[in-house]
Amino acid sequence: MFADFASSQKSLQSAAASWATSSGAEAQERNKICRSSVAERIGRHISMAMHALCQGGLGFKSGQEVFLGPKARGLTPIGDGQLKRHGLSRLGFHRFPRLSSYPRTAIVGQITSDSQGLGIVITGGSSGLGFALARKFLEAKDRVVICGRDETRLNRAIHVLQEEFQGTDVGGLVCDVSRPTDVETFASFASERLGIIDRWLNNAGEVTSKKLLADVDTDEIIRVSGTNVIGSLLCCREAIRVMRGQPLAAEPRYHIFNMGFSQWGAKFTKSACTHKATKIALTQLTESLSEELKASGISSVGVHNLSPGLVLTDLLLKDSTPVARRFFNTLAEEPDTAATILAPKIRAVEGSKQRIEALSPASAVLKVLTGFPQIISGGRFFDKDGNRVVVAGKQYKDNGVEVLF
Repeated sequence: MFADFASSQKSLQSAAASWATSSGAEAQERNKICRSSVAERIGRHISMAMHALCQGGLGFKSGQEVFLGPKARGLTPIGDGQLKRHGLSRLGFHRFPRLSSYPRTAIVGQITSDSQGLGIVITGGSSGLGFALARKFLEAKDRVVICGRDETRLNRAIHVLQEEFQGTDVGGLVCDVSRPTDVETFASFASERLGIIDRWLNNAGEVTSKKLLADVDTDEIIRVSGTNVIGSLLCCREAIRVMRGQPLAAEPRYHIFNMGFSQWGAKFTKSACTHKATKIALTQLTESLSEELKASGISSVGVHNLSPGLVLTDLLLKDSTPVARRFFNTLAEEPDTAATILAPKIRAVEGSKQRIEALSPASAVLKVLTGFPQIISGGRFFDKDGNRVVVAGKQYKDNGVEVLF
């Protein structure tokens, strides 16, 4: 297996270097090629090597919520700003008024032009990549609303963001994205708080145990499908309901992002079929929804696929093997690094059906080829035994995930 991989290394490196240095129309054309037949060939070589080393791949033996905490008993707004008009304390927990208190027409009627930055909505924003993205948008002077199911963690996340970015507008609401009423209320809250929603990121996600489908518990399948697929569908629906009531434009001005897999990404990862199926479904959701919006004459809203690559979160590191972790030394990034790459692209996106990537197929090939010593011996994030390489001044969970706050 290693001989096969090594024999193709030189040709792959040459091709990858060519793709990486292309520009303009040539780069666009090469990207199209890379995502089709060539991408499959590259992915096959990487997958073979990873399979040989990992004896089962990069996947996860068991799944756990990443951005979502225990089921909340009620909807709780967090943060100040417009909440003061409802008599809520800066960080006090109170049950949010029912959705009927916020008729959508009244919210739309109150919209005014934002005076500073973009209005950003991030589901699953109290942990991992979602929290890191919130930080990057606040650095850019955007106004941010996040949600999560864990009331305590969401409270802490909002407090940390408010302390770090004093004078900026950040708020949050406890929300289970798989529950229609929660999503409806969250959308109304975000719309009233932000005035204009410019970007909506469906970031909340989960993964099942890495088992044969026949051995996965029914509750686990329903939970993951509910968050990944139903949650994204419900959030897309509510985002569109709000965005189509905002000032119109001939070209997409408001943008929705789903975190779906490409065919290359699905073949590359070794996660369970339950996880892959839900992520591929989101790619189709993006494609089909974009066409529906066009057919319905809603030109102001664009829908895109957001691919963060491998990010060192609970989702990726839970029960990961030492060998898999050595691969993460070359292919994965910390949430802050991934957010640094993605946030400017999200802010600058145009049109619809764009694929915003933190790691392209060509870049993945180059990373594997140039970082092969770290795959064998460890070094960047994990040593050869899979133990976390500790950076001075930072704290880590037992599974190796950096503690963000």
